Amino acid sequence: MPLKASDLSVGHVHEEVVVDNLTRTQIVQYAGASGDYNPLHTDETYSKEVAGYPTAFAHGMLSMGLTGKMLTNWLGDGRLTKFGVRFSRQVWPGDTLTAKATVSALREEGGQHFVDLDLSTTNQKGEEVVVGSASARVDA
Repeated sequence: MPLKASDLSVGHVHEEVVVDNLTRTQIVQYAGASGDYNPLHTDETYSKEVAGYPTAFAHGMLSMGLTGKMLTNWLGDGRLTKFGVRFSRQVWPGDTLTAKATVSALREEGGQHFVDLDLSTTNQKGEEVVVGSASARVDA
């Protein structure tokens, strides 16, 4: 059932756990789906010995995609009109991510209703890994 503007108010918060205990397999599956085989994400030896990281880590776009999963689960498919993020921290195997959307504005343009959202995705330590914004069409 589509989300309605009448069900929302500025400050309304929606959050969802989008991945629980991210696995290296999921990271490698994302590499295959995206075609991004950067060794920082797929080669533990390279990540540790050449780049100096504790292990290979998730693609930023995987974190964005998981944040987007929360949005489409809540708002419905085909509703987003804008979606942008900044990656603020790396995501590691074993992380659990919770994505949160906070209503910053409700508006009407050309007879259509829109919701503007502030986004924040955090890991299990409460550290923000993604910050951003989105807008979506909603029913009246």
